[in-house]
Amino acid sequence: MYNFAYHRPGSLAEAERKLKAAADGRLLAGGQTLLPTLKQRLAKPSDLIDIGRLAELSFIKADGRSVQIGATTRHATVAASAEVRKAIPALAKLAGGIGDPQVRNMGTIGGSLANSDPAADYPAAVLALGATIHTTERAIAADDFFKGLFETALKPGEIIKSVSFPVPEKAGYMKFAQPASRFCMVGVFVCKAGSGVRVAVTGAGPCAFRQSAMEKALASNFSAAAIESVKVSPAGLNADIHCSAEYRAHLVGVMARRALTEANG
Repeated sequence: MYNFAYHRPGSLAEAERKLKAAADGRLLAGGQTLLPTLKQRLAKPSDLIDIGRLAELSFIKADGRSVQIGATTRHATVAASAEVRKAIPALAKLAGGIGDPQVRNMGTIGGSLANSDPAADYPAAVLALGATIHTTERAIAADDFFKGLFETALKPGEIIKSVSFPVPEKAGYMKFAQPASRFCMVGVFVCKAGSGVRVAVTGAGPCAFRQSAMEKALASNFSAAAIESVKVSPAGLNADIHCSAEYRAHLVGVMARRALTEANG
């Protein structure tokens, strides 16, 4: 691990000032990706700004139409929230299936989204539910947020404050997890709402993406049977030691059908 200056600001405004003043500053919340990266000397930030204990960023609010979750809210908190379980059960289930107990009790929703790991779970929920990411500078629609492998629309010095999830009519999430790490090899989140049907995939490509062919097929029939004939191309999908692009393409269909069965309960 390289040397760096450590800061624990007392407010979001102070954190923003310190981040913008740093030569190469990084935010630290749960640290589930950043700390291992630092230990392996794969990153050399000049400053670490610890926002993990800022109370103004850790909250869950629900009003019947949406659920708003603060950026430093832990995965375990989301999973256990009565408000989330009532409004969007699939989101609570997703949070409860992230990693292991240590990861769930340290990792944060804002950190997961800002990192845009191709195997992260939350990006699928954000895309499928049509969520909005609120930052210190603006509101970013889910469709505009994920840009590529570990790449998002966030600008230098911009900090995620919260995420707002519209409450859907129906939603479901299923993933095929890597047995050791519990990272998502392929996960599919399906959602039916007044604005239409959305299907989002994570784990299969460089970043989370929507599956338009399935969305079209489900528009008039929100059931597993409606997508039986949808063929998922392996082109552009991830291939690694765990499975091939072709197998991931197969899993997209399997996980989507299981998610739909769950959503229709």
